[in-house]
Amino acid sequence: MRIRTKRVQPAPPTTAEITGSSDSHAPELKVHAFRIGFVGALGVLLAVLLGGIIGELGTVILYVALALFLALGLDPIVSWLQRRGMARWVAIVIVFAGVIGIFVGLIATIVPIIVEQTTNIVENWDDIVVNVQNSGFVAWLNTLGGSDHAIQDAIESAGEWLADPANLGSLGGGILAVGAGIAGGFTGATIVLILTLYFLASLDSMKRYAARFVPASSRPAYRDVSEEITGSVGRYVIGQFGLGAINGVLSLIYLSIIGAPAPILLAFIAFLFSLVPLVGTLTGAVIISLVSLAASPTTALAAAIYYLIYMQVEAYVLSPRIMSRAVAVPGALVVIAAVAGGTLGGVLGALVAIPVAASLIIIVEKVVFPRQDTI
Repeated sequence: MRIRTKRVQPAPPTTAEITGSSDSHAPELKVHAFRIGFVGALGVLLAVLLGGIIGELGTVILYVALALFLALGLDPIVSWLQRRGMARWVAIVIVFAGVIGIFVGLIATIVPIIVEQTTNIVENWDDIVVNVQNSGFVAWLNTLGGSDHAIQDAIESAGEWLADPANLGSLGGGILAVGAGIAGGFTGATIVLILTLYFLASLDSMKRYAARFVPASSRPAYRDVSEEITGSVGRYVIGQFGLGAINGVLSLIYLSIIGAPAPILLAFIAFLFSLVPLVGTLTGAVIISLVSLAASPTTALAAAIYYLIYMQVEAYVLSPRIMSRAVAVPGALVVIAAVAGGTLGGVLGALVAIPVAASLIIIVEKVVFPRQDTI
């Protein structure tokens, strides 16, 4: 027995009917132009206000960023002392005491040299002008200019202008500005050291607090990535300071041998500029070579040749061996990051650009790529 069923045709889809009846319950769209404009103006004013506040707090933000950067750089040393059975607070006290000792030692060494050199320049200004005029380097410049006395006359005019107390008085504002800048630098260094101590003491709690913003299911992976990033930044800071220390020590030895003026001060300049990646060593070498002209053109030439050789050794021997253990960043990306960081943030931007690039690479490799592989 076969049972036949009747196929039911599906009902056609209902279509909306547009009527002009006043009984329609369709929502009515009202445009409040004044309200939209007022809210938009308030948003623009708030953005301008926040931008102004950030601009006013630029120095404070710089101090905080530099202190956090130094704290991350000192944390591997503290962790190494902890692994040797030392309490964390004891390790922090030892490390920070060493940092303050180095800071005070540099000030105690450099400030007397600056005062002594400034006093010698003021007392022997006339003799310095005469020696520069009669130097072989000036005579060579005169031959290039086509005149036997053009450079000498210019040096004599500059010396007479600087020797006039009335002209020096017109530079008072600049001298006061330099003095204020030096005082502000010491104040800023003190603030950075204090903030570094606080950040170093509370770095673990800061990491735990930051992890609270991440969902509980993702916290283990977040902790692994954050530990790898902070470790990479710390190793980079230690490596950069290591390169600067090597440059400073070798500069002190070589500049003392060739008789450069104030070798301790020039070695400190070499150390300080070596902290800036890519262009720091070159800039310091140019400054030191120009200062060495005060001794003799031969001394300046010897300094320039030494730094040309040293930069090759640093670029192809020292830096790859030290930095390859700190951050795994391709060479092209190092150049791009350093140039971009220097353009956006000056010296501090150039300092933090490479560890930031390394952190982004770690995030891409540990977070982005695994997530894409699971899709």
